[in-house]
Amino acid sequence: MADSKVETISRLAQWRIENFGPCSYKKSDPFKLGIWNWHFSIEKNRYLYIRLFPEPSRVSKEQPPLARFVLRVSSSGPGRRPYVSPIHERLLRTSEDFVWPVDSTFLGRFIIDVEFLDLKICPLNGGEASPVWPADGLMQSVSTQSTLRCLARMLDEGIHADVTINTADGTLRAHKAILSATSPVFQSMFNHDLKEKESSTIHIEDMSLESCMALLSYLYGTIKQENFWKHRLALLGAANKYDIADLKDACEESLLEDINSTNVLVRLREAWLYQLNMLKKGCLMYLFDFGKIYDVRDEVNDFFRHADRDLMMEMFQEVLTVWKPV
Repeated sequence: MADSKVETISRLAQWRIENFGPCSYKKSDPFKLGIWNWHFSIEKNRYLYIRLFPEPSRVSKEQPPLARFVLRVSSSGPGRRPYVSPIHERLLRTSEDFVWPVDSTFLGRFIIDVEFLDLKICPLNGGEASPVWPADGLMQSVSTQSTLRCLARMLDEGIHADVTINTADGTLRAHKAILSATSPVFQSMFNHDLKEKESSTIHIEDMSLESCMALLSYLYGTIKQENFWKHRLALLGAANKYDIADLKDACEESLLEDINSTNVLVRLREAWLYQLNMLKKGCLMYLFDFGKIYDVRDEVNDFFRHADRDLMMEMFQEVLTVWKPV
């Protein structure tokens, strides 16, 4: 029937009813919004009862919609005040999940429309519902991923690269703008009349080519977890040298995650050298609070021969704190 068809545009669905009499029931044809097919139905008794529900299917059963919407009923003639529902937010599975009773005598020709303000898929096993339509955060994520792909190409292919980096075992090409935006030390090199500005060359000969590439990958936002993990000690030194605070913090957090008896003394030395208080505290707790100092007794003598005097005093204070009489 012609008046069973529902027209849709964007997030709006409209059902134009040509003829509806008293004590009648009518159901619309299915219409698609989101990933579901929907139906309207109307029934006239004392009130006009309007239902909105997804068509029974595997999709609506396994991925039921959580909908936020507004309904509107109006006469097709001029001058008739429309009825507008409150904003509803419902999990819709069957035709009984939502009914809007309208206390009015709509007969003959009139229009029902629904505007979906949001549509989400409700997981059957609980958890957070996932949006069907892109949200601001999702679009930002898409934009970010596109930007990162472009930056990766700039680095990998040397697109308009304008600075050469000499490492311990090779050279790399990069971009002054990226380096300056991520490090105040690099920015100072290129802003002032230093040799790096004149020659467009930076000497980072205390890093290997591979470690320096990991540094650049971090600055360009394209580093992979395994490369960060592999080069984090070298990255920590570079972060300290070039004042890259977020990288320094990331390295400290990472080094805290896998302290063991094999590396704890090295980590403690690095923590002291780069003033990493969380890492230093973690190493001292591992050694003294957890009693692991006995596991490294053979390495401690060599450690003390090279350790800073202030660090040795701090370790001694830690011993007194842990072993004080109770």
